[in-house]
Amino acid sequence: MMDPAFLVAWTEFAVRWLHVVTAIAWIGSSFYFIALDLGLHRDRKLASGADGEEWQVHGGGFYHIEKYLVAPERMPGDLIWFKWESYATWLTGFALLSVVYFHGAELYLIDPQVMELAPLQAIGIAVGSLAFGWIVYDLICKTRFGDDNTRLMVALFVILVAVAWGYAHVFSGRAALLMLGAFTATIMTGNVFWIIIPNQKIVVADLIAGRVPDPKYGKVAKQRSTHNNYLTLPVIFLMLSNHYPLAFATHYNWLIASLVFLMGVTIRHWFNSRHGRQGSPWWTWGATVVLFALIVWLSRLGLEPVPDTTGDTTGDTTGAALTPLEHRYASAAGFDEVTGIVQSRCAMCHAREPGWEGITTAPKGVLLETPEDIARAAPRIYMQAGITHAMPPANVSFIEPEERAAIARWFRATEG
Repeated sequence: MMDPAFLVAWTEFAVRWLHVVTAIAWIGSSFYFIALDLGLHRDRKLASGADGEEWQVHGGGFYHIEKYLVAPERMPGDLIWFKWESYATWLTGFALLSVVYFHGAELYLIDPQVMELAPLQAIGIAVGSLAFGWIVYDLICKTRFGDDNTRLMVALFVILVAVAWGYAHVFSGRAALLMLGAFTATIMTGNVFWIIIPNQKIVVADLIAGRVPDPKYGKVAKQRSTHNNYLTLPVIFLMLSNHYPLAFATHYNWLIASLVFLMGVTIRHWFNSRHGRQGSPWWTWGATVVLFALIVWLSRLGLEPVPDTTGDTTGDTTGAALTPLEHRYASAAGFDEVTGIVQSRCAMCHAREPGWEGITTAPKGVLLETPEDIARAAPRIYMQAGITHAMPPANVSFIEPEERAAIARWFRATEG
């Protein structure tokens, strides 16, 4: 019979691969069309009646592209809709969230030191927040307040900061930033699914029926597309953050995420200005460097132990109660032997104060100093050091094959 942990690991890999591929397709097409639209030559009198044109070269061929402000005289029958890239990215992202963070809620989603939650409670809050976020954002956009796009963007930033702070006080640091990325990505895909594509379909239907389309549909779609343009880079940062404890395992992770959204604005403003032939606002480079320096400083500042009212230190989970599943790992046959192996082979790096030269924080935020730490990280230990040789890197601590076998026997005993 196939090892369940083995199947879960490959399922995660396959879904992650698919998610990255679809995200590349969505982001690539989105950035391309933003650049194309901004760079069109609109100062030319075109016989076709198009609003602008652009000549491009790629792959050994030349392309002549024209954009119609509303539509050409005759609607083509083979019109291509750019929508599935967005839908597939969100669906695969939610699938990955489910496989890793919902299936492994006790390990990845919940931190008892932050908030005591049952897995179903945490999952319910996570899913509910995604739906709630889209509804609130969409309602604000549709009010008179949303008529001023600058004012709306400022309001959106304030909302994202509040959500970042809220997630950081509900979920584990790793999950907080990832959920903020999912929250933002849900808004982006919601814009495509519920606003941009439906509005374009209304325009197409009006044209086919011989009616003059209402320009408001194009205006609203353009506004939502602009939001997506500025949100893309922060979402990528947040999705990558779970691999870097310096981003998520700090007291100021929510503030770091907030500054990343500002970096998304400064970076995209430079590119949008360049593509629109409006010059090169070099000040954005300086602003981006300052913002990133602040992020680095906050991450270091946030690693300092902060005493709480009980005398423990924030981030030290040795006293946190084990879940029933973790108790099962701790009481399984061979746990004492595995504890000795992990403490001698892995804890020099995976510690609150790592002893390995050049390592300042535990890799990926995984702590393996105490029996409680080891029980919490049981599936990871099994996968990384039991049935594969991923850890330690290059086997620098010389873990023996017999020790890996002992880890595998212990973990499999918990599944019996």
